[in-house]
Amino acid sequence: MPQTSSPHRGTARADRADGAMTGGRVPGPAAPDPGPDGAGLLRGLDPLLRAWLPEQRWFAGKGREITGFQLLSAVELLPCDGRLGTPGLLHLLLDVEQAGGGADCYQLLLGTREVLPPALGGALLGRAREGSLAGLTVYEALYDPKLAGLLLERLRTGGRTGPLRFSAEPGTVVPAGLPARMSGAEQSNSSVIYGDAFILKVFRRISAGTNPDLEVSLALARSGCPRVPAPAAWFEALGLHDEPATLGVLQRFLHGSSEGWALALESVDGDGPEFTDAARELGAATAQVHGALAEAFPRERLDAAQVGLLATAMTDRLRTAARAVPQLAPYADRLAGAYTDLAELGERGDGLGAQRIHGDLHLGQVLRTEDAGWVLIDFEGEPSRPLSERRRPQPPIQDVAGMLRSFDYAARHRDPGSPAAAAWAERQRDAFCAGYADAGGRDPRRAAVTLRAYETDKAVYEVLYEARHRPRWLPIPMAAVERLAA
Repeated sequence: MPQTSSPHRGTARADRADGAMTGGRVPGPAAPDPGPDGAGLLRGLDPLLRAWLPEQRWFAGKGREITGFQLLSAVELLPCDGRLGTPGLLHLLLDVEQAGGGADCYQLLLGTREVLPPALGGALLGRAREGSLAGLTVYEALYDPKLAGLLLERLRTGGRTGPLRFSAEPGTVVPAGLPARMSGAEQSNSSVIYGDAFILKVFRRISAGTNPDLEVSLALARSGCPRVPAPAAWFEALGLHDEPATLGVLQRFLHGSSEGWALALESVDGDGPEFTDAARELGAATAQVHGALAEAFPRERLDAAQVGLLATAMTDRLRTAARAVPQLAPYADRLAGAYTDLAELGERGDGLGAQRIHGDLHLGQVLRTEDAGWVLIDFEGEPSRPLSERRRPQPPIQDVAGMLRSFDYAARHRDPGSPAAAAWAERQRDAFCAGYADAGGRDPRRAAVTLRAYETDKAVYEVLYEARHRPRWLPIPMAAVERLAA
């Protein structure tokens, strides 16, 4: 949830030249040999990246010193030699090593020019002083309409360059020459909008395997579910890990739609209509997506041992948060009762159904359209969690709990202690659950033990996030903690 600036803000608003060089350490069975080009490239980029990466919204290692880089892949999508004043386009996958051990793989798209136009000044990394890029200005390529346009052209035409493979969904027509602009939405990845027709999400933190945002969206679209923007094309890295790694997804851009978070805030502030009917429709849409996912992917039944492991993990997260946030500590024992009840539910033989879910559902992840009503976006799950975990079947009530917490955030964003805010949130919670029951045949409120456990787990997660990043917002999840502890 807190991969955005707010746990409840969305990641998207509605409103071939071949040549590759590789160098450094490459994990997996198909590792190419290191080459001198990679070493020379890193010499020039190293000081620029050390200063630039910690300032990026999507960089997960803030607060820890960068100790080194290992280049996994470098592909010139346009030559980066600076000839004739034309821009170059360099695609990088590199491990960023930081103090404390471990490394994360990041995807970078860098432009190179001899002189950077003033309009691209905000994208500047700096001028390379040595190595293969010496004398060239390096910048974030996605802000350059020409380079972003080249990326779209590669997605349109498909094919492979070095380890990069570009694919398009059969039957999808993507026009050439669509104007490109960077999305202004705060997010844990980067998005480029093409002509109000398509939006490309470029994943920044890369893991081996198919990203759920592609996997789930593609399965739902192919099943005919209207509650998801259909993927049109995507690109991935081959041979760097045991399985292909998703790098980006091009989807329909829902121009003219409205973000659920913004609509909810308008209602709370009295600038928009009562949200209850919309919340009920959103509950129905969520149930429809869960139903479609249950048909598209295998389902499981979590036995007593698996439910016990879920409860233990929740308890561990609670204890960790209580040690870090003193305000939470007085409630810890009472909150832990929710997890004890969940474990006992499993011990009685009342296992939990599990399937593929959204994984990070909140008001910022839903858009309301004139034609299709509510549409769910960003099926990536919580980027802070391992990809294997995000692709694992989970109880659908996890999504329900996430949305219920989001109503609370919207209600209390002005005045966390307002009785009117609490009443607004309760109306939306009831309407959402009623709509879910209408479409899904099961009212989440009837699964009180499971719902309380997941909502408590989400609130604890929010407490830790707000204490670390936005202390002034801490009273919002603390209000939920007081309610859930009671």
